[in-house]
Amino acid sequence: MVRITRRDFCSSLAAGAAGVAAGAAQVFGQQVQDDGSNLPRPTPQQLAWQDMELGLFIHFGMATFTGEFKPRTPADPNLYHPVKLDTDQWLEAAESMGAKYAVFVAKHCTGFLQWQSDAYPYGLRQTVWRDGKADVVRDFVASCDKYGIKPGLYASVSSTAYWTVDNPGLVNWGRGGDPKKQAEYAKACETMLTELWSNYGELTEIWFDGGALAPERGGPDMVPILRKHQPRAIVFQGPAASIRWIGNENGVAGYPCWATASDVEDVNGPGDPDGTRWLPGECDVPLPGHEWFWTPEQNKKINPLRRLMSMYYRSVGRNCNLLLNATPDTTGLIPEANMKHYVAFGAEIRRRFSKPVAETKGEGNVVELALERPAKIDHVIIMEDIAHGERVRAYEIDGLVSRNKWQKLCDGISIGHKRIQQFDPIRVAKIRFRATKTAAVPKIRRLAVFSVG
Repeated sequence: MVRITRRDFCSSLAAGAAGVAAGAAQVFGQQVQDDGSNLPRPTPQQLAWQDMELGLFIHFGMATFTGEFKPRTPADPNLYHPVKLDTDQWLEAAESMGAKYAVFVAKHCTGFLQWQSDAYPYGLRQTVWRDGKADVVRDFVASCDKYGIKPGLYASVSSTAYWTVDNPGLVNWGRGGDPKKQAEYAKACETMLTELWSNYGELTEIWFDGGALAPERGGPDMVPILRKHQPRAIVFQGPAASIRWIGNENGVAGYPCWATASDVEDVNGPGDPDGTRWLPGECDVPLPGHEWFWTPEQNKKINPLRRLMSMYYRSVGRNCNLLLNATPDTTGLIPEANMKHYVAFGAEIRRRFSKPVAETKGEGNVVELALERPAKIDHVIIMEDIAHGERVRAYEIDGLVSRNKWQKLCDGISIGHKRIQQFDPIRVAKIRFRATKTAAVPKIRRLAVFSVG
């Protein structure tokens, strides 16, 4: 993972509801007049991506074998020799935690190419492993298809040891000064990306770590290739970005967090409620206590499940997607100790949120949910119908604790795709969503309460 360039890139940016489990929606209150027609809205691809919520990042490559994250000298290709590599096992991890998409690091800072590539001679073709005929990208995509998980690919162009390229994508370790070599590198990147984007079917997400050097500065001309071969893909950073980095690698978003952004130079972070472009956030993070690539000591650093759940509340529960990393070891398998963590994470999400006490949907400044009978609750999930834009700017959630007494349970500012809030257990007969500030008439896709314990 190239960390230092997240804040440095400057890129060009392109600009169902759940059924009622119990109770019924009632709409009250004075309606605002704005119909929301001027609000930014997601594309169908962005809408589908936000519904996926969880993704698995898979960092595996030459750095797994050498331990060098950003080497200055390309390692011997034959060091890459994963004797048990099984991409199905990777996707089993994704499936167990409930991920709907997965992103494989096909080419990282070493420059090692994990498919049959003509871009330059440093990759699987140059190894003795599987007689130089392996294609891990092909295997990964096939496993995604087998498990019903959408595939994505990471291939950075800002740092490549084989070409002595470093941030922001210049030869001579980032210093530039060799136009001929720079042009050769740009051409190699265009070949590399054409292969990845044209040979493996439709991709859900394309990941650019650290963005990309613009063509006029010597970078590859990627946008025409992208538009030709993957026009529907969600793009993280780089040219034609359609999602944004949240601003850290901790798996958490600040609050409030909006799906819209404005200033081209400052698209990271919390977003802008008055932004003109739909650009939702993705929170990327290693498994707690781990590095991006496998290390021999990592299994001693696994932290409790509560850390993962805290990240879930502060990413998915704050209007973002969570992209949690996995690190296959030198055998090519995710260590069993780590697999257990993905299983536990998915099981805990399902335990907490698969069976609401009651839920409904509604439209207007106030939406009520009557429970079938008074019950103890301690969580609420609110989802806007973001196909119509983010309309709520502030809200309160109240509970009916006696015949005529409403008590505030929680409040907030942004909702967007999903907001998860926890409060002290309380017995209520109804709950009430009240929008206290809006940009247009609220459209609540889901209002659900839970007793998690």
